[in-house]
Amino acid sequence: MQPSSPPSDVFHFGIFQLDLKAGELHKAGVKVKLQDQPFRVLALLVGRAGEVVTREELRQRVWPGNVYVDFDQGLNNAVKKVREALGDSADSPRFIETVARHGYRFIAAASAAPARPSQPQSQFGLRTARSGILIGSAAAVLAAVGYWAWHGSAMRTGPAFEKVILAVLPFENLSRDPDQEFFSDGLTEEMIAQLGKLNPEQLTVVTRASVARYKRTTLSVAQIGTELHADYVLQGSVRRAPDRVRITVHLIRVPEQTDRWTDSYDRELKDMLTLQDSVARTIANQIHIALTPGQQSRLAIRRNVDADAYEAYLKGRYYWNKRTAEGMLRAQVYFQQAIDKDPSFGAAYSGLADCNSGLTWHGFTSPAETLPKANAAARKAIEIDPQSAEAHASLALELDHEWDWPGAEAEFKRALQLDPNYANAHHWYGDYLSIRGRHAEALIEAKRALDLDPLNLMIGTWAALRYYLARNYAAAIEQSRNTVELDSNFAAAHLLLGESYVQAGLPEKGLVELQSATSLSGDNPLYLAQVGVAYASAGRKEDALQIIGQLQTASSRRYVSPYGLAQIYAALNDKEQTFKWLQIANDDRAVWMSYLAVDPIFERYRSDQRFQDLLRSVRLLP
Repeated sequence: MQPSSPPSDVFHFGIFQLDLKAGELHKAGVKVKLQDQPFRVLALLVGRAGEVVTREELRQRVWPGNVYVDFDQGLNNAVKKVREALGDSADSPRFIETVARHGYRFIAAASAAPARPSQPQSQFGLRTARSGILIGSAAAVLAAVGYWAWHGSAMRTGPAFEKVILAVLPFENLSRDPDQEFFSDGLTEEMIAQLGKLNPEQLTVVTRASVARYKRTTLSVAQIGTELHADYVLQGSVRRAPDRVRITVHLIRVPEQTDRWTDSYDRELKDMLTLQDSVARTIANQIHIALTPGQQSRLAIRRNVDADAYEAYLKGRYYWNKRTAEGMLRAQVYFQQAIDKDPSFGAAYSGLADCNSGLTWHGFTSPAETLPKANAAARKAIEIDPQSAEAHASLALELDHEWDWPGAEAEFKRALQLDPNYANAHHWYGDYLSIRGRHAEALIEAKRALDLDPLNLMIGTWAALRYYLARNYAAAIEQSRNTVELDSNFAAAHLLLGESYVQAGLPEKGLVELQSATSLSGDNPLYLAQVGVAYASAGRKEDALQIIGQLQTASSRRYVSPYGLAQIYAALNDKEQTFKWLQIANDDRAVWMSYLAVDPIFERYRSDQRFQDLLRSVRLLP
């Protein structure tokens, strides 16, 4: 039997739009962050607009009876967060009215748009408001509650209770030695990673990129907590001595601005891993996060690491986070130093794998030079710690670059099973799904990565790449602009913006962005090749050929991916040269050949038998 048509999934009230399918609330077209529990409460109230929804009905609909939770506090907090999102007041309500000792009533007029067809849409605030008709309470109940039953898989799922959001602010370096910044920054990142593994169903930890901007901030904890939608903030300071370190931590409950817990630790460097476990366990107790027996056992194990190895590892992560060729090369050296000092330090092997994969993907080194090193390092990391999500994600990324599609997907899924809050795993898995042509799934992963790490410039840029490869250039342009606004000096965001303009039929506009990206990247050949594509697309053949000459000259002193040359020739509509360079790229096992099936630059060549043969060689066709 065919399913009946779904009820409406988009509602409008005032300047707000409530999108049930995407699980999003928008204000004047801009997405408003609202967690799962408050969102469900709002959806139910909007669906029963004009009626009183009792507290008991809300408990049954939103909080299942078989899950213990402080319901009264949970509901009060959920309604409070909904009101904050709407700019509403309990004293002078415009949207949600409290019915004393009974429940709540949505008092604004709500209208429903017609149900949408099932197709990929922008999940980053690029939805078009549409007119609707005023709906009665019966239809609204169908829309707000029945929709989840009819289309449950499309609605975002979440825990049966409100997640706690914790922000770990950058640890302050009290050593007053700028050369020790790597230590305080690295310790911050390690604490975020450790806390993020506690219980992903109950706790979300704001990621490093999103808290980094609060380093040396003058903002109050209340302001920071509001901006990050955090329930708790962890502040810390580090004072480094040659062989010891003193750490002080403060756990602050944001709404009340009260210290929940404060402690200081004076430890030897070799005890730092055990110290991190101890802090994580204490915080879990303080904010009432349930730990499984396995998690409790893992945190109770005493873990020592060679002091010099730990310091080298933190330096490696410090330089890795710069995401530049120089940064990754320096990080590679430090990760290797950590391994040489302590061969059982699994995280250092994972870092080494990420460096080698990153150097290859960004076009700094050849696949033959670095991918075998990435594979060996990732497998060693898993051998040392099979429960490490980072290690499995590192191996997945390397297998992706090697065109081992089944192996890559299995490792991505394992990483996300081990740590559903690991943003990089969602980020990389989304790219894998795009490559495989599974664009709707790719957008979901990109959205999840952005939700976990909204200020991460690379994650934001790759979200644009998800749209670009799905041929949604308007959304790719919008997402790229968002990332450029966060940091106008981030080359990759300008690259995606320029490429999207070119494919949208605006090559001259794209050229401006691509030239900026190339300059910011230090004339990276991958970026320069896209300038050539823009010239060719604009009909400037001589300029495009000049770029080809520059790339061939550069190849005598550094690695230049043949894939970029193939892209320029494809844009020039030179079929023979296009296939010549694609074959060279295939023989070179250039990692960007992974995108061959979805790269819009090669659209006109897809029916050619040679193109089909190349897809089979890259294992993208049977």
